[in-house]
Amino acid sequence: MGLSYGLFICFLLWGGTGLCYPPTTAGDKTHPSLPSSPSVMVECRHAWLVVNVSKNLFGTGRLVRPADLTLGPENCEPLISGDSDDMVRFEVELHKCGNSVQVTEDALVYSTFLLHNPRPVGNLSILRTNRAEVPIECRYPRHSNVSSEAILPTWVPFRTTMLSEEKLAFSLRLMEEDWGSEKQSPTFQLGDLAHLQAEVHTGRHIPLRLFVDYCVATLTPDQNASPYHTIVDFHGCLVDGLSDASSAFKAPRPRPETLQFTVDTFHFANDPRNMIYITCHLKVTPANRVPDQLNKACSFIKSSNRWFPVEGPADICNCCNKGSCGLPGRSLRLSHLDRPRHKMASRNRRHVTEEADITVGPLIFLGKAADRGAEGSTSPHTSVMVGIGLATVLSLTLATIVLGLARRHHTASRPMICPVSASQ
Repeated sequence: MGLSYGLFICFLLWGGTGLCYPPTTAGDKTHPSLPSSPSVMVECRHAWLVVNVSKNLFGTGRLVRPADLTLGPENCEPLISGDSDDMVRFEVELHKCGNSVQVTEDALVYSTFLLHNPRPVGNLSILRTNRAEVPIECRYPRHSNVSSEAILPTWVPFRTTMLSEEKLAFSLRLMEEDWGSEKQSPTFQLGDLAHLQAEVHTGRHIPLRLFVDYCVATLTPDQNASPYHTIVDFHGCLVDGLSDASSAFKAPRPRPETLQFTVDTFHFANDPRNMIYITCHLKVTPANRVPDQLNKACSFIKSSNRWFPVEGPADICNCCNKGSCGLPGRSLRLSHLDRPRHKMASRNRRHVTEEADITVGPLIFLGKAADRGAEGSTSPHTSVMVGIGLATVLSLTLATIVLGLARRHHTASRPMICPVSASQ
């Protein structure tokens, strides 16, 4: 069966709010059909990602320099191109350059981004092109053979089949407001609610209950990057709800292996990028185990100023106030980063990975550029109004002074009539 993949590209320039291209898909081995003369063309191959970038990236006729283009969090450089070439080309393996991979119900999704970061030329201190980031995704269906060759071996030992059935597939998806389907567009207005659904697909495994151990938002798919904002911490406390946000877990669950929650969207201050990635550490326990302080889903309810669990005894959330649900007084994210990678997942059964880090994103916020525009237009308007006010006050003051002087002059110019005495 031929290679089948899906591609989603959105192109967002800083200071703008438009998405260049809608999602595109294709079913053959050539790159997907994109609009005529695209600035960025992506080809998802069997094990490689090929990105061709037009030097006329912005369509203005001003060419970008290949040295200003990189791919992925690790800033992979393009292939060497001549000055006469119109395109800049990247060829990288899917798992290189810091690319992230996400396992969904029906696909393997590799995510990365193309970065244009212009730098001044020579001794100049000005730039004539914008910084831009182009998120890139390659989707590969899970339920098909991605090779045209025969599947070998054609006979699989019984013990191998049993072990494969025990593997767990974790997923984290953006959902529509009614939770009925996956969100088609990753764009939000600032202040909107992002609906996230964490899920584990158990196959023939024993019934399991899923928990979100912690979640962190960053500007790149790297959960260890700075700056970051903690959304869930301390083994299931949705700490983002402590602020002015309404973030909360949804109760009751639709199923034990599914956990839904909402997050008030935000962006990082003092950073021009208007997109974030959310990485969550997911884990499971047997469905018949009663939730406890280490396995819980707790939301802070402002109306009662208390923590409440999605299920289980109410007192399992008491530790959220002090942050003492795991290591005393220490964020779970920090303790997680200190642990060696190979010790991340505990195994109560053989060959069963009961924990996983899953990243969703980018979430793109359309309101940030507009906010900057509003701020830029407010200052001149305010200055004009203040100037008009001061001019009005000054005019009224001068008019009052002139009127007073006129009245005095008029009084002084009147003739004085003195009465004549009768004796004279």
